[in-house]
Amino acid sequence: MNKNLQEGVELAKELNEALKNKIVNCDVVIGTPFIHLASVVNAVNTNKIGVAAQNCADKESGAYTGEVSAAMVASTGARYVILGHSERRAYYHETSEILKEKVKLALANGLTPIFCIGEVLEEREAGKHFDVVKSQIEDSLFELSPEDFAKIVLAYEPVWAIGTGKTATADQAQEIHAFIRKTLAEKYGQEIADNTSILYGGSANAGNAKELFSNPDVDGGLIGGASLGVDKFMPIIEAF
Repeated sequence: MNKNLQEGVELAKELNEALKNKIVNCDVVIGTPFIHLASVVNAVNTNKIGVAAQNCADKESGAYTGEVSAAMVASTGARYVILGHSERRAYYHETSEILKEKVKLALANGLTPIFCIGEVLEEREAGKHFDVVKSQIEDSLFELSPEDFAKIVLAYEPVWAIGTGKTATADQAQEIHAFIRKTLAEKYGQEIADNTSILYGGSANAGNAKELFSNPDVDGGLIGGASLGVDKFMPIIEAF
């Protein structure tokens, strides 16, 4: 929940300008608050910059005052939606069951879900991080057909490393990303597992991006605070 509409559009335009004559080796997607979506889609070259909502409702339509449906998100021209972010799970009590519905509705409306998974500090310290991540994937995503699952982007967030200044080491990131890919391969086969993008989302910044992204199973980043200024965000993009 950062930047008002004017500031958000300004940031998107700055990023658009910075990427204009650059060839980058990754997809760049910006996740904006709902009220920014339509304006940001119009402010950027959507062939270079994808636009994501940060959430959508688990209902199709109806008397759900204050909610925003997947169809509404898609109607703005946004092509992605972030689902299951650790903050949504923690503060708004989003369960695996709720997220399962959100994923289905996102896919039905042609959106690419960026689906977040990850453990909190207590779970990491108790050695439960593999079990937690596996059950988050299984409970929300494993009813999908192989065709639908292939449209999902995963984002691993070590919740203990978000905004705390702690970062998982490159080795810790690689270890759990490899485990996630193995979990996918057991269910959907090696080809789908290999082609699933698994992003790292825990205090990634210009200083550690290159080392994190050099891991074979870390396919990108879900960037928080470091994406709020083009000067901080561009070096992360260029780390690819």
